[in-house]
Amino acid sequence: MLSQRRAGVLLHITSLPSDFGVGDLGKSAYEFVDFLSKAGQTLWQILPINPTTYNFGNSPYHSLSTFAGNYILISPEKLWESGLIKKEDLEEIKEKRSNKVEYKLVYNNKKKILRKAFLNFDTKKDEFQKFLFEQKWWLESYAVFSAIREKTKKEWYEWDDELKKIKKREKEKKEEEKKEKEERSVNGFEKLKKELEDNFYFFVFEQFIFFKQWFELKNYANSKGILIIGDMPIYPAYSSCDVWENPHLFKLDENMNMVFVSGVPPDFFSPTGQLWGNPVYNWQEHEKEGFRWWIKRFSHLMKLYDYIRVDHFRGFIAYWEVPSYEKTAINGRWVQVPYFSFFKTIFRNFPFLPIIAEDLGFITEDVKYVKEYFGIPGMKVLQFAFYEENSPYLPHNAEKNSVIYTGTHDNPPTRAWFKKLDAETKLKVEKYVGVPLTEDNICYFMIRLAYASPSQFAIIPIQDILSLDEDSRMNTPGKPDGNWEWRLENLPDEKLAFELYELSKIYGRI
Repeated sequence: MLSQRRAGVLLHITSLPSDFGVGDLGKSAYEFVDFLSKAGQTLWQILPINPTTYNFGNSPYHSLSTFAGNYILISPEKLWESGLIKKEDLEEIKEKRSNKVEYKLVYNNKKKILRKAFLNFDTKKDEFQKFLFEQKWWLESYAVFSAIREKTKKEWYEWDDELKKIKKREKEKKEEEKKEKEERSVNGFEKLKKELEDNFYFFVFEQFIFFKQWFELKNYANSKGILIIGDMPIYPAYSSCDVWENPHLFKLDENMNMVFVSGVPPDFFSPTGQLWGNPVYNWQEHEKEGFRWWIKRFSHLMKLYDYIRVDHFRGFIAYWEVPSYEKTAINGRWVQVPYFSFFKTIFRNFPFLPIIAEDLGFITEDVKYVKEYFGIPGMKVLQFAFYEENSPYLPHNAEKNSVIYTGTHDNPPTRAWFKKLDAETKLKVEKYVGVPLTEDNICYFMIRLAYASPSQFAIIPIQDILSLDEDSRMNTPGKPDGNWEWRLENLPDEKLAFELYELSKIYGRI
């Protein structure tokens, strides 16, 4: 349950201003925390911080690992402050500030600078060895996976059979050994780790630096009274380390090819539905293992964030699966998840699990029941509130235990949304707000609606705080490229911080 009224801002780290092509965990992130503090904001919501790839549209919801951090978020300036690179190394990768991330360039530049830093780093350091020991349960596999991926320049499902199935065979062998009560001192995976030793340690170093910088930023935010809301994508990518390492937990055939893929059925927004292309879970296997993988995942996320937004919450009750050969999501089916067993197990392990359900779209009675039974707050989006009579998204219908938004990363900025509304819907919005509306004032009045609502948390995308237009949109669902690129050239000023502070004070969100 959300215990007090708060206000916050949705801004992903990649969208922060920076001189290195993409927002990172450096100077601008700390300055943004200071802005939030001055503005009376106590929540900062971000998108997933896991590794992204150019091949898959740089989407943070199509990640190579559910546990690893994205190396492009590492701050080069902080590497320099740590004495791991020289000033001239920084100058080499500096870029002119713009409102767009050039991902291809950023991946190359950040990798190059991290390679230089690694050459100057002592892997025998106690802090590094402690990190490797404590995170070994996911880190070893990820480092080996990344080393092979870099060496072969291929995704794991394109590797030769020995590499492709080494984790699968390792699991099968362990099960045999368990039955026979025997132990093997060296297996194929250990040999592989040894062969890839130099690159293995580089990828461990990359994660060590990422999490060191992440926790420094999080601690700073918390010290200013600001809580971080992180994001948990429901599915990892097929190309991820998670699937390579745990093929039995996904619906794959004996050759580790996807049998079904994820998505959502046709709806008001798309006549063919959305085909996400991630592999779906084999929930029977998860249940058989006591949902061990999920317990590890939530445990990891609870250290990273103060609250966790659970993406596509609907999919934890029943999910839409589509045969992998289909070109659209039309010919799919709903499949039930052992949801009560799952949530009972999770809440038994984490009695005070700080999650927020992304429960947008068509929500069935069983989803509502689970949310109510476990006291899980859901989301309200004002841009969805004016298309039907007495919509559940209207502010006066929002329950206290909820998080209200003007829009999300999947919506157009509110200014752009308002411009495209038909005359009838515009009139509905005006009647509800009670004043004549224009594209210049719509954001201000929508923010006031969110702040005045009963919802305990009110979170506004930075685009709406700045009243920006369509070209600042973060993501357009169903659009294959050009997403996740928008960024700020400069942070908002003190005048805006004061205005937000006053609004937060008026509506009891300080």
